[in-house]
Amino acid sequence: MMTHSLKIAIIGDYNFTFNSHQATNLALDHSSRFLEVDISYYWIKTNESAVHRTNYFSQFDGVWVAPGPYQNAFFLAGIVKQLTSLEIPVLMTGDCFKNFIEMLINSYQLNPNSEKLISDNLVEGSHFDQIEIVPHSSAFIQLYENHSPIELSSSRYSLYPQLIDALSEFLIDIEAYNQFEEPEIISLKNHTFFVSCGFCPQISSTRELPHPMIYTFLKAVIGNVEQSKTA
Repeated sequence: MMTHSLKIAIIGDYNFTFNSHQATNLALDHSSRFLEVDISYYWIKTNESAVHRTNYFSQFDGVWVAPGPYQNAFFLAGIVKQLTSLEIPVLMTGDCFKNFIEMLINSYQLNPNSEKLISDNLVEGSHFDQIEIVPHSSAFIQLYENHSPIELSSSRYSLYPQLIDALSEFLIDIEAYNQFEEPEIISLKNHTFFVSCGFCPQISSTRELPHPMIYTFLKAVIGNVEQSKTA
């Protein structure tokens, strides 16, 4: 039984006019009711997050990197790299998916010839496109078993095939593809929960049907908190 409120850091430049930002807050509320757990969440701007040391984020039980736009996307690579060293659950949704991949490319020197390995955003304008999720891992096949595979996204990227091979060999697991046979949900190997997706699951979350990816993230947070208490 949880005895305290979960503390979730949301990294992003909150703007109430952006649907994905409002939906991030609401999706946490939906899942907290579903799981019957109290949550306190705190938006931290990207430029503020960039100056904090890694141990600053250790005060939180979980971290969610929200979709952009970001006031300075340059800061994101350093922030994401810090998060990979933490032992708390991390969820990344939206266009930060590309920043995550770019951080891995640079950290592990996967692009010595400075080629273009990731496309520009294939979703035009500021609207949302429909993405069909094709689960690949057993965990995500189960997660989407009773949930619609149609998601909404304002960002979609094509990855160079050799990059996908290099990433999946040592660094990431591909949890799901989209209808274009591109990786859509990935997770960091050797981490209890570090998941990044190109779409925005929070958009389709409702009070009656909380999005399973969001409450799975929170379940990972709860499990991590309980495990740390018994350690």
